Amino acid sequence: MKRRAVKEYIVIGLGRFGSSVAMQLEANGCRVLAVDRNENKVRQIAEHVTLAMRVDVSDEDALSELGGRNFDGAIIAIGHSLEASVLASIWAREQNIGQVIAKAYDETHGKILAKLGVDSVVYPEVEMGVHLANNLAFNNLFDAIELTAEYSIADIDVPESWEGKSLRELRLRERYGVNVVGVKHNGELQISPPADEPARRGSVFVLLGKNSTLEKIANEASGVKAR
Repeated sequence: MKRRAVKEYIVIGLGRFGSSVAMQLEANGCRVLAVDRNENKVRQIAEHVTLAMRVDVSDEDALSELGGRNFDGAIIAIGHSLEASVLASIWAREQNIGQVIAKAYDETHGKILAKLGVDSVVYPEVEMGVHLANNLAFNNLFDAIELTAEYSIADIDVPESWEGKSLRELRLRERYGVNVVGVKHNGELQISPPADEPARRGSVFVLLGKNSTLEKIANEASGVKAR
């Protein structure tokens, strides 16, 4: 069977998380059916997605009319009801939808969803909390993308003491346990830079490592004494 060129997703639950996912999928060229029991939320998102429908997913008969087998993936983003989240997840699995991702609001909810066989459980509120806490703890010294609660990828200005030295000379992996993913200079990103290329003033290193180590390097770059 020839695979469709355009991916199709269903997003169930149109709170801030669900709405953001739905609109970004549509912006990325996917077709999105956005579903919520709240008429106002459906109306607000209607012009931003392929189709928006008011459906109460706690009603199994209403769910059965959605035609789940047509979707490449389902995002269950319900936050108001454990029952509705469970029913929607069961429905998605029964429809053999290729990928089912479900939002959980706490660990118990997540364990229930995992038992139901969803492919991935996400905790957007927890992840946002980690992001905020790291920014506060690190004094906003660098822009970072959290990979886990312990590791991040961060943009850090090249310290003055590193200028003119090559990656081979700096030995960042040996000294700090971090990896240089790329180097940014004058708005251009160079992935996996050569080991013998010297660091230049105004450059930014894209580093992968522990948050505590990244904070230490950022402090050195800005002249802030480590705590």
